Amino acid sequence: MRIVALGAGGVGGYFGARLQQAGHELAFIARGRHLEALQKEGLSLKSPLGDLRLKVKAVASPSDAGPVDVVLLAVKLWDTESAAQQLRPIVGKNTFVIPFQNGVESIDRLGRILGPERVMGGSAYIATRISAPGVIEHTGTMARLRFGALTPAQRPAAEGFLAACRGAGINAEMSEDIVLVNWEKFVFLVGLSGATAVSRSPLGVVRADPQLRWLFEQAMRETWRLGRARGVPLPEDFIEKQLAFAETLPHEMRASLLHDLEAGGKLEAPWLCGAVARMSAEAGLEAPVNRTIYAALRPYIDGR
Repeated sequence: MRIVALGAGGVGGYFGARLQQAGHELAFIARGRHLEALQKEGLSLKSPLGDLRLKVKAVASPSDAGPVDVVLLAVKLWDTESAAQQLRPIVGKNTFVIPFQNGVESIDRLGRILGPERVMGGSAYIATRISAPGVIEHTGTMARLRFGALTPAQRPAAEGFLAACRGAGINAEMSEDIVLVNWEKFVFLVGLSGATAVSRSPLGVVRADPQLRWLFEQAMRETWRLGRARGVPLPEDFIEKQLAFAETLPHEMRASLLHDLEAGGKLEAPWLCGAVARMSAEAGLEAPVNRTIYAALRPYIDGR
């Protein structure tokens, strides 16, 4: 399978490396020092599931990648529209784009530019970061992809990508309701990212402190209410299950929002806590916790 990883960071870099290791044809789209390192030194993966070093095809633009079957879109949320514009020359009638991004708005944002028939849905579950140019560091053993077709015509391509992932040893699942899957991740991530970022603390500190645990829970509850109001069938006991799930995660777990904040980079807050505040207001709902978290993060949204 011919695959482009647009965004060769923690998500695109990790899963793209596993797919290339299994024999698939990969092109990694990157920029800056990371691109230079990939071109000169290759891609290094440090993971409890197995370290890896590969010589890779790394280019600055999708138009340099050649024909492609599937695009793994893993850019930060502020780059979604610009990434879609870059993809237009290589997205033909047999090409499908799967956004493995945070948030729940990427399908619509990409569809407006590339056409809804070209866009599937996806969610990635992994704790990774670029620890140095050309080096992806994986924390813990969680590394999972969930994706799904949004139209019957997309299903053969989704099944093909599922076979490719499983052949590469990736924990992958094709969902019959990928919109629900994306919202399930979104609810948890909004709580995790907001509580860890605003406190500048890892999950272990958040869940051990009664006030921060309350913040984490209420941020999720507001997001859950929003999803239900939009017709997403989130279960009644979903928040309780997410709180229990949080107890099983490593103490040092940090959301990428906190990593970006600590590094002085741009933040995805407008599409996480900010999106909950915005969409709740549009639906006539109150979201005071997420609105407050977003207000606290606004001075840092564009980085230092």
